Parts: sequence; C-alpha cells; structure tokens
Amino acid sequence: MKKTLLVLVAAMLTTMFASAQITDTIVSMTPSNRNVVLEEYTGINCQYCPDGHKRANQIKAANPDRVCLINVHVGSYAANTYTTSFGTALANQTNLDGYPSGTVNRHVFSGSATAMGRGEWAAAANQILNMASPVNIAAEGTLDWATRTLSVRVQLYYTASQTVTSNMLNLAIIQDNVLGSQVGATTWYPEMMVGTQYRHMHMLRLY
Repeated sequence: MKKTLLVLVAAMLTTMFASAQITDTIVSMTPSNRNVVLEEYTGINCQYCPDGHKRANQIKAANPDRVCLINVHVGSYAANTYTTSFGTALANQTNLDGYPSGTVNRHVFSGSATAMGRGEWAAAANQILNMASPVNIAAEGTLDWATRTLSVRVQLYYTASQTVTSNMLNLAIIQDNVLGSQVGATTWYPEMMVGTQYRHMHMLRLY
C-alpha cells in the first residue's frame, strides 16, 4: 500500500525593527554569511557519480553546520525507485550536460548555466560561504508518527533591505542510509560500501 507523507509548512514572514519587542524567536538577528545548498544530479548507473558524492561529502565535512547536500536521482542513469516527480524539472532548469552535475545555491558562476562539474563545487561553495546573506532563516519541525504529519515552523529575519515583493519557501525531505547498487562505487568511494551494497545518502524523497 502506498503511503503518503503529508507535509504542513507554516511560514512566518516578519518585519522586525530594533525597537520592537520580540518574543518566542528561533531565528538569529545577527547578520551572517550565506550557507550552501549543493544539489547533486546523480544516478546509480553513473560511473563517476560516487566521486561526486565523495567530493560533496568533503565539502560538508569542512563546513558541517553550513552545507546541505541534496542528491537528486534523475535522468537515464537513475533507477526509477530512486527518482521523484520533481527531479526532471529540477535538472532541466540547470542546463546540465553530464553526470554528475551539481548546483551551488542555484547560482550562476560563469556562463548561463547553474550546473557545474564536480571539480568546480568546492570553489563555488567557498565563494558562497563568504557572501553576506540578506536574510536569516530558522526552522524547527515536529513529526507525528501516528498521522505521518510533519509540521515545520519557519522564521525569517531580514538583515538588509530587499527589492523583492514576495518570498517563496521550498521544503525538501531527504533520506540517508539507503542501501542499493551503484556503478563505480568500489573504485571511487569504497568506504561507502556495506557488503555488496552502496550506502546512498541525502537522497531527495519529497520536494
């Protein structure tokens, strides 16, 4: 029987002034630099994708609290059991031309595409990590296992003036420790092997 996870997202957009009385706050009001979201486009039949996984994990290990990894299984190299209904649309907007490809904060670093080869991710991530963020975001979630309902509370605090008139919030659910096959794993990332299976991490499940 197919099980559906209901996601309820509660977003709070608040304009805060220094003179305001602020209570029950989870978001920091101290200006800070941006964090990194590395979306890697991958598949189990992609020979060099395990090397992409390894490089992405190294970026996160160097900045454990400031890097989020999302592995999007999509394209001809991916297995249907690991794909989502969002993968193709996400990949198409990157203008990727090979696998593995990745985007860092969907930022265009050169040319017109957000997609980059795995050798470019580390430098791109470092560039983003040193950029000031105009908004701080904090979130906390509670999961009701009985009803399979995830409730997420989000707060934003603007540290700089903005020209945009609206904001969009995306919530991605990822899964770790998915055991399965992976071409090239024993060559490029043998430490992720569990017996004869590969340990897939931060796999996109819901977006």
